[in-house]
Formats: sequence, C-alpha cells, structure tokens
Amino acid sequence: MPTNKLKEQELFRGCKLGVLLATIVLLIACSPKLDWRTVHSPQERYTALFPGKPDKLERRIPYQEQELKQTLEAVKIDDDIYSISSIQVPPNQAVATEKIITQLKNNLLERAKASGGMVVEENASYLASNRQRLPTTDYFITFKSNGKTQQQMKVRWITRQASNGDAWIYQVSVLHANAKTDDTKTLLSKEEYSNFFNEFYPE
Repeated sequence: MPTNKLKEQELFRGCKLGVLLATIVLLIACSPKLDWRTVHSPQERYTALFPGKPDKLERRIPYQEQELKQTLEAVKIDDDIYSISSIQVPPNQAVATEKIITQLKNNLLERAKASGGMVVEENASYLASNRQRLPTTDYFITFKSNGKTQQQMKVRWITRQASNGDAWIYQVSVLHANAKTDDTKTLLSKEEYSNFFNEFYPE
C-alpha cells in the first residue's frame, strides 16, 4: 500500500471521532452544572459558548508527508460531552479539505450503522463572525450495543477559509451517554444543546 495512503488512514483513524479524545481525558473530571461562558479561540479562529470551562488538547497529526494541527476543546457535563475539534489545513493541502471531511463523516456514520444505530440528517445554518448566515447539515446519530441505544450524538462540520489561504475544518458535537430515549433528534434539539451549536462563530 502506498505510503501516502497509509498516512491518510493514520490521520483518519486519529481524528475520526475527536470526541473520544475528550472522553478519555475528561471522564474522571468533575461534572459542573451548566455555567455558560463565551470562549475565544483566536488561534483556531472561532468563538464559542460552552456550558462550563473547557479543557484544551492539541496535537500534530501526519498527513501526506506533513503534519496538520488538530485542537480539541471539550467539557463534560454529567452524561454529555460538548466538544469542538479544529483541524488546520495549510494552503498547499487545502484541496484535500473536502476529502478529509468526507472521511470524518463516513467514519462516524458507518460506525453508527454497523452498531445497528441510525442517522438522521437535517438542514441547518450557522453564523460566521461577520454575522453572515451560511448553510450546513446537522447529523443526529444513534450508536447501539446489543440492540440497545448506548450513545447519541449531534454533530456538524464546518469549513472556513482563512485570509492566509489556510482552510479550517471544525467538528462541533455533543455526545450523550446513558440514553433514556431512542429519539436522538428530539433529545439533542433541546435548548441546552442548541445554544452550543447556535453560538459557535467561526471567522
């Protein structure tokens, strides 16, 4: 198998479920009550509203003989993990942006379907920092184990082009454990989740 293909697979394995990084790091942390706060991330070029103080994790991931910067900001509130994953794609790799997003989506959606879960798509929109409203898609994902709903997730992917030619890939998501209902869309459309998605502003 070509070296570049191996490295692409390594990248996708590493970032296919960014929220799992948060799970490992944060599961032992205390679960604060909802305490909404605006978080400015100038290096990652976005502003977000988190329901608590997020932890931040950075790493470099290999891709086509280069390294891409991936940053994860996440906070755990009881059974929920709110997270924003950012991948910086330099100008000489910007053409690969859609390919990376497609692989990220496929990894999540195929995992859900393999578990016997399901995926519901819904047209949505977000506001850029200049308050321009742009289209996106929300995915409501159900993961099952032994025929029972185990985890539920709402996720959206957003791409933005920086003035220096860099492309930024954002994965905004909430992962909910200990589900008491199979209706993922209704559950994760509640205000405490919608606030998180609606108040994410990429530059």
